[in-house]
Amino acid sequence: MDYLKMNGVHSRIVYPEPWIVTKEKLLLEIVENNSEHSLNDILFLTDSSEISEILLLGGAYVVGVLHDKNADENFPGLQYVFTDIEEVGFDSYEKAYQRYAHIPWTILETDRCIIRETTVDDVDEFYKIYADPEMTRYMEGLFKNPEDEKKYQADYIEKVYGLLGFGTWTVVRKEDGRVIGRAGFSVRNGFDDIELGFLIGTEYQRQGFAYEVCKAIIEYGRKILQFERIITFVKAENLVSIHLCEKLGFVKTDEVDIEENIYGDEYHDGVKVPRSEAQFGKYIRMVLAI
Repeated sequence: MDYLKMNGVHSRIVYPEPWIVTKEKLLLEIVENNSEHSLNDILFLTDSSEISEILLLGGAYVVGVLHDKNADENFPGLQYVFTDIEEVGFDSYEKAYQRYAHIPWTILETDRCIIRETTVDDVDEFYKIYADPEMTRYMEGLFKNPEDEKKYQADYIEKVYGLLGFGTWTVVRKEDGRVIGRAGFSVRNGFDDIELGFLIGTEYQRQGFAYEVCKAIIEYGRKILQFERIITFVKAENLVSIHLCEKLGFVKTDEVDIEENIYGDEYHDGVKVPRSEAQFGKYIRMVLAI
């Protein structure tokens, strides 16, 4: 509690009696003692799976806590369970709350950019960036229907960010809050290595943004995600991107076939196109040991 207070967060400990723990009584107590806050202003920590289930049913944001005396608890339905609570940094509390509240994580900052998780609202800005034919000269575009892209992005936020803790992120220019591109890590079907991908809108190219952002993301992968090796795939004719990757330390290894139309022209809840309809392109694989 002292540690959380140091970080500007009010906290208190509640010891509900086991025989009076019901959804109604527990939530009533919470509301009565936090009249200045709504339920979703609070992140609950509990070492009881019984209490966590009651809180979840009431719509609360809950993190489980494991220690020596509750090793058998399994906390069904929780997205996060903390162990060694004394060692948990404030960033972990903040990110757990943000995930429950659907607030995008800020991944890192560079001198000129913020790299954060993508939101569905970003999709409209992506269509403006991808409207330039040069943007899809060497890579796939978005779905024809923006609503399909928004459904895809909503699933991506839930299933990729929530499961892996990383993914393709949105690049925002600090000076004006403009979305200028996308960059991040992915795991491509059929390949074991983590892949770096990046895209900067035509209007913002030749200003060093791609190098600045990718260099910071690679360092984040090394220090925070503890990756030891990263790959990237670039069309052989995309000389600008190849040069940038070489500047970042990547080395060409071989040429591979990459499936390009995984979902086809429409997004049907993640259903891939039949194998007979798959389309492939040839890409240079480049590798970076970090």
